[in-house]
Amino acid sequence: MLHRVSGIGVVLFLVIHVIDTSWAVFYPELYEKAVASYQSPLFTVGEFALVALVVYHALNGLRISIMDNKPELWKYQEKAAWGVLGGTVLLLVPVFIWMGMHVVDHYAKPNVFVLPLAEVLREQIPFAAGMGVAVIAAVLAAGAYQMIAKPAEIQGSAKAQGSKLETFWWSFMRVSGLIIVPLVFGHLAMLHLLQGVFDLTLAGGRVVGVPTVGSPLSQAELDAVGLVWPAIQNGINDTGTATEFVAERWNFMLGGVAVWRLYDLALLALVTIHGFNGLRYVLTDYTQQYPVLRRASGYLCVMGAVVLLIVGGAALVATIEPTAIAMADEALRALHAAHGFAG
Repeated sequence: MLHRVSGIGVVLFLVIHVIDTSWAVFYPELYEKAVASYQSPLFTVGEFALVALVVYHALNGLRISIMDNKPELWKYQEKAAWGVLGGTVLLLVPVFIWMGMHVVDHYAKPNVFVLPLAEVLREQIPFAAGMGVAVIAAVLAAGAYQMIAKPAEIQGSAKAQGSKLETFWWSFMRVSGLIIVPLVFGHLAMLHLLQGVFDLTLAGGRVVGVPTVGSPLSQAELDAVGLVWPAIQNGINDTGTATEFVAERWNFMLGGVAVWRLYDLALLALVTIHGFNGLRYVLTDYTQQYPVLRRASGYLCVMGAVVLLIVGGAALVATIEPTAIAMADEALRALHAAHGFAG
């Protein structure tokens, strides 16, 4: 149950995270507001909860994979389960202390912008509505199939799902899980420990994983060397916008390869497919006695995975232009002004 609850929590955050990160490319104004929500006290608490869910799910997934490949070890299942809980706590103590230092440093500043709670909650309504529409669409599609398909076709598809295809997914979950763990832990280390969420909008701040070239440049200095403000690929967030932070990481080239784009692409593909297939397991387990809902669960997970892969993939292969960063800068200033913030 803990494994399933933690997995569902991660999938729900994944949906929000992939969609709003894509806004750095397509809707920079919306992305700045989304990150402002992430920097609110509500999401700060949620960040700690998310990290706890990820760490536990990863360690418990490793336990399951090891024991599934060594059935003779299942007699130690209870001890191993307690070991996972203990290991989770041991990892989280220093991690939470480190994350807490970012929080304290941020709120210790004399002038801190905090998006009002009511507005933070209002920003989540479109996501909740979208998920609701997806559920309704999946149920309607499953109901239509149930009405149109012949009983033999329904029974035949159920048998097919329980054979080679399900064997493949069983193996995929374990293999992908092993690959995902270092990728996810690396992502958490970079964007929650080495740099916190608050550093996404730190003007003149360094961008994790990107070499720093020089120092923040003024418009006059950029004009002198023929560069367009803001200077992308200098490893510094000149504007202090989350959009430029993403642009710096994704535009960084190592040996002609956009390493962080490839890293995030691998993370997107593996976590999305792994997560939604795991969600399918959970939903279909609890809808065994309801054919329409069971089929709708499958449809819902396929739709969710496809949408995230398309949206996230499109953002990763696109280019964040300086004009987008300028739009983000203007939107961030407007957001601050709307709430009487003079920082």
